[in-house]
Amino acid sequence: MRPFDVSKFRTAITKSIDGISIGFHDPTVWIPTGNYALNYLISGSFFKGIPLGKITVFGGVPGSGKSYLASGTIIKNAQEQGIFVILIDSENALDESWLRNLGVDTSEDKLLKVNMAMINDVAKFISDFVKDFREMPVEDRPKILFVIDSLGMLLAPAQVTQFQEGDLAGDFGIKAKQLKALITNCINMFGDLDIGMVATNHVYQDQKLFSSQKLVQSGGSGFMYAASIVIAMEQFKLKDDESKEKKSNVIGIRSKCQVMKTRYAKPFEAIEVQIPYATGIDPYSGLFDLFEKRNLLVRTGNQYAYTDATGAEHKYFKAGYLQNKDAILDLIMKQHND
Repeated sequence: MRPFDVSKFRTAITKSIDGISIGFHDPTVWIPTGNYALNYLISGSFFKGIPLGKITVFGGVPGSGKSYLASGTIIKNAQEQGIFVILIDSENALDESWLRNLGVDTSEDKLLKVNMAMINDVAKFISDFVKDFREMPVEDRPKILFVIDSLGMLLAPAQVTQFQEGDLAGDFGIKAKQLKALITNCINMFGDLDIGMVATNHVYQDQKLFSSQKLVQSGGSGFMYAASIVIAMEQFKLKDDESKEKKSNVIGIRSKCQVMKTRYAKPFEAIEVQIPYATGIDPYSGLFDLFEKRNLLVRTGNQYAYTDATGAEHKYFKAGYLQNKDAILDLIMKQHND
């Protein structure tokens, strides 16, 4: 029997059928979130974050920092890697001054901001872009990141028609189906390309009496199955004095981030990210709790001890770790980065 010519079959099948690719497409480009602990829970590495070629969704309550991360920190970090960003604003809420204050380069050669409110318009825009992208020579293709802020504010055509007719009875699940179709088609289009997507979404309190879920994603759960990474975010006040005996000034937010879905690390783990108003996101916040949970820090009296790779013991009070004294957190990350 003659051996089966796999290479010939591979060439023939890719030429005859549009929209398929052969082989594995593991992510090679990662964009940091701005917080080391969150990077780790998402990707399994303190220094990675979210991948190109995949779709990441940040769902959270108002003021939880989802737009800060997606439209601010992640865009800034993407631009620093030479990635061109296409920002789709469905809320008409992203001002240029706000983006610049977060370090985003809003010049035309670094960022394209488009305002769209219709799901079908977003779908056609992305589809046409990817079609033209594939026609470019491989060596001329730039790395691209789509950011949609937000999925929850996108409208289905039926909703606009109903509004114009004065009918606010609801869309009967049409929006949820269209959002699922949007995300599903995007993940299939991006798979073999250096194109990624980050989206924000709104959440609301679950009204079901015996539900195990505290927060529910807006727009249905269908599109969540297609997303590679899903992070749920809750907002709490960040105060300058943790004492309960007197009132304290609110100096920022504490965002509890739970990774509901990821293919690169253990899901359902959570950390707390601190975002002070004055200085922005604290990249080291959440690391102390993460290391203590993994038994890398052992409590000895009022201090915590870390034994490094050489066997040397480092002891600090909790405040010392929170302040990254002697770059101790950097040392632990370096020695325990997967």
